Amino acid sequence: MMNIIFAQTEYTIRPKLMKIIPLKRYISLLLLLMVFSVAAFGSNPPAAYRIKTIVIDAGHGGHDGHTHGSFSKEKDVALQVALLLGKSIEEKIKDVKVIYTRTSDVFVPLYERVGIANRAKADLFISIHCNSMPVKRVLNGYKKDSRGRKVPVYKTVQSTSTRGTETFVSGFGRLDEQDVAMRENASILLEKDYKENYEGYDPKDPESIIMLSLMKNAFREQSIKLATFMQDEYTQTGRVDRGVKEQSLAVLARAGMPAVLTEIGFISNPTEEEYMNSESGQNEIVNCLLKAIQSYKKQVELE
Repeated sequence: MMNIIFAQTEYTIRPKLMKIIPLKRYISLLLLLMVFSVAAFGSNPPAAYRIKTIVIDAGHGGHDGHTHGSFSKEKDVALQVALLLGKSIEEKIKDVKVIYTRTSDVFVPLYERVGIANRAKADLFISIHCNSMPVKRVLNGYKKDSRGRKVPVYKTVQSTSTRGTETFVSGFGRLDEQDVAMRENASILLEKDYKENYEGYDPKDPESIIMLSLMKNAFREQSIKLATFMQDEYTQTGRVDRGVKEQSLAVLARAGMPAVLTEIGFISNPTEEEYMNSESGQNEIVNCLLKAIQSYKKQVELE
């Protein structure tokens, strides 16, 4: 059992046994898998798992760039931070390859972004965004029209005080979308334990269903782990911690690897907009993300 805090609400995550498999057969199957692993590898265990490829996604781009602050656009800030993060990873974690979903102001469809990661058989997918409070239409009074009738007058308002960072993992609403990507990219996290390629996945086969379920749980747990490291690093620099959250986000739904979307601050908040556009602010954000990746890498490679 594992307790995770999401946005000040505690969720208890418990693994669920699949109802279509009797408990006795479930246990027997796991024992068979263990025997298979020993028989397959004998006295030569598989090579230690290593994170080799990270895909960095700068949110939005091109015509998809409507979110903005008083002087900057989310798509531009996200790209600047993404490029700095990639450069920092290449300099500080030299055995890791960095792939970008975009390196300029171009539009990349949501599913193509994670498609890039799936085709590269990436070990991590990190999407970078800026948050923004919604613009609301509120009643501002009344006036009389040309016929003397009283009509309402509205104005648009936006909160500029909300601040902080939050990091998302894929919610349960799109779990089915992940299946295809996982079958195509099945040797990411579990290759240290299971070397089979799941191209022969059979949706009616209990063993295939269990393996897919195991991978899904592994990706979910690892995504939460990385997201938690990120939020911890942000908090240590004095940022407001808005938590690790689950949400049905299209850009994460089809990821065949641990995947997170991190909101590095509110562009609708003047102070945070200045911070995210400053050299010192961007360097601090990148340093937080780099440390989180390093902590995550160290932990999963030792497991």
